[in-house]
Amino acid sequence: MIQTEKIELLDAQPGRCALIAGPCSAESETQLLECARSLAQQGVKVFRAGVWKPRTRPGNFEGAGDQALEWLRRVRKETGMAVTTEVANTRHVEAALKAGIDILWIGARTTTSPFAVQEIADALRGTDIPVLVKNPINAELELWIGAFERLAAAGIKRMAAIHRGFSSYNERIYRYSPEWQIPIELRRRIPGLPVICDPSHMAGRADLVPHLAQMALDMKAEGLFIEVHPNPEQALSDKAQQLTPAQFMELESRLILHREPLQADLEYMEPLRARLEETDLKLIQDLAERFRITGSIGEYKNLHNLAILQPDRYNAISDILTGRGQELGLDDSFIRLLFETIHAESIRCQIENNKKQNK
Repeated sequence: MIQTEKIELLDAQPGRCALIAGPCSAESETQLLECARSLAQQGVKVFRAGVWKPRTRPGNFEGAGDQALEWLRRVRKETGMAVTTEVANTRHVEAALKAGIDILWIGARTTTSPFAVQEIADALRGTDIPVLVKNPINAELELWIGAFERLAAAGIKRMAAIHRGFSSYNERIYRYSPEWQIPIELRRRIPGLPVICDPSHMAGRADLVPHLAQMALDMKAEGLFIEVHPNPEQALSDKAQQLTPAQFMELESRLILHREPLQADLEYMEPLRARLEETDLKLIQDLAERFRITGSIGEYKNLHNLAILQPDRYNAISDILTGRGQELGLDDSFIRLLFETIHAESIRCQIENNKKQNK
């Protein structure tokens, strides 16, 4: 099991969550200092800025490079804030360590490549610098966990996850789909690992950032990783999702921090949770019975040379179930997703059973 240690720099102040804020890219020393001074006045303790920017296509601004590390050093000296930047290879790591950067982060594109993560882990061996790891671009939990395992094997103990959302062809509201169940499962698999949310990348639009930031806290995120620029309209990268310092201040003032449950809360919820557990167990029993029935149907189809998939039947029952769900106040998309999942598993089971019967 991966053992993690506390990152003191991310300790939240009383009544606040841990906040890491700053521009997407370090564009100039003037831009960094202007933004950092404003955020320092608002009590931010960790300042972020990308020095090397991995862009989807060439020809766009790819960061100011090594010279920006000196700008970050000046930010720390002048404001007292810790500083963090993204690294994607051995050279980045060596330059960042030499410049005295306080925290490193591994970006989503880099997390997707085990070769790149291993290179970074090897470069960090023998150091004790905190490392934040963004989720991979695609919704692959094992890749995310693998990155932490590689870092842990190199001796890195102070680690945290950054949940920034996942690519999805179906997502229309957000730039990257939250897929909240994935960071929840990450926490279960690596107990004690802090999860910080990046609502800026997830949203893709500044006006959606506050909503996602609050959702993240509702999901017990330990902190927020937010892009703030003194003049987003003039930003050289990701201008649509960056907040102004004033917008950031308003966002923080509106965040609702949740307290830990008291004994009275637990006493009220316990009988409801018991009923919930009974309902969940009944759901499991009903699902088991459903798959037994579909198994019998599958055997009949196989014996009588019928196709496993019957689209007309599936479409008809899907409409019936969605309509019933509406009557009961359930969300359409949830009902459809639920039965798409159940139907897909029924098809898989019938295929596997047919293979056994036909041997």
